[in-house]
Amino acid sequence: MTDNLFLFATIADTPVAVRASEIEAVVRLGDIVPIQRVPAHVRGLAALRSRVLTVIDIESRIFGRAMSIDSRPLAVVSDVAAHTYGLLIETVSDICEASGGVQPIQGRIDRHWAPFATGLVEREGRSHLLLSIADFVNTPSAAQKAA
Repeated sequence: MTDNLFLFATIADTPVAVRASEIEAVVRLGDIVPIQRVPAHVRGLAALRSRVLTVIDIESRIFGRAMSIDSRPLAVVSDVAAHTYGLLIETVSDICEASGGVQPIQGRIDRHWAPFATGLVEREGRSHLLLSIADFVNTPSAAQKAA
């Protein structure tokens, strides 16, 4: 894969991009089983092809409110540090190259997104915040908790 291949999606009505090299698949999940004593953004566990995924609610991680999900939520599947995660997203619009590559963030973005966005990717005249999967599965920093 090239460095210019991205998954374009939405989270909390915000256009986002993730490098395709970070993604194993995009799937519809079945049941999510809640687990105790985990941060609020960890929705629970789900089964996928004989594997167990830890399901992460990105909207909850960013804004502190749980994403409204239907009976078969859409998730990006990714392996981080030898563990498989399913990250909840609203929609996927495409997986394609962005000829302009990653651009620096210029101007202000919502303070909730600021700790997670590492750049901008243009697609069809619209800017998408570039995110990294690892930022959502690692323990929040003090700065992110304060946001």
